[in-house]
Amino acid sequence: MTALLTSAFLLGLLGSLHCLGMCGPLAVALPGKSENRAIYALGRVLYNGGRILTYGLLGAIAGALGQSISMLGAQRGLSIGIGVVLLIGLALGPKRLSTLGSHGPLGRLMQSVKAGLALRLKDPRLGTLFGIGLLNGLLPCGLVYVAMGGAAATGSITQGIFYMLLFGLGTFPLMLAASLAGHLVIHRFRGVMRKAIPVGLAAVALLLIWRGFMSPEHCHSSPDAPAAPACCEHG
Repeated sequence: MTALLTSAFLLGLLGSLHCLGMCGPLAVALPGKSENRAIYALGRVLYNGGRILTYGLLGAIAGALGQSISMLGAQRGLSIGIGVVLLIGLALGPKRLSTLGSHGPLGRLMQSVKAGLALRLKDPRLGTLFGIGLLNGLLPCGLVYVAMGGAAATGSITQGIFYMLLFGLGTFPLMLAASLAGHLVIHRFRGVMRKAIPVGLAAVALLLIWRGFMSPEHCHSSPDAPAAPACCEHG
């Protein structure tokens, strides 16, 4: 489990390069003037804190789904299945995955979220900046969907929350820099974005598949089987 949770932070850290392309313009457009640098920086921290908190709530939902599946005895299949889906998602690309939330009832919900963001972008108060972050975390994002898959694979509500919070913390440094330094950061890191993201997604997908095959459920199939061998003790 430790390795899986560590992968959440690394996914966020590498994936924040993708976030620069998708949410970077929003981070740059945050309201507020820079005369008081401390208040200006605090507002940007609160924005990112709201975004990460929403990720934690999404982790609770994903973890609850994974926990329900685990109670049916399908934890191994869940981990392998999510890993395979992530590899398919890698082939499609995060931008294509982001379109999954743009249709039907979910699409209408996202339109409401975007409308709420547009209204709040005119208000520079600190509480509003935190609210913008909360809404930002709900926007369609292929990388967030990938992270939710990892959260579901933990098979636990608590671990799902931790997974998404760690993912969010991984995105924090670069997104904070973007909200403070604007287009300078986006331009500088845009070149490495295409190379780093596939590496991160592939690593998480392979870890989930490996975790599924190495689970005790895979090593012995009956309740009367002996204790799981050492090969089954994974992080």
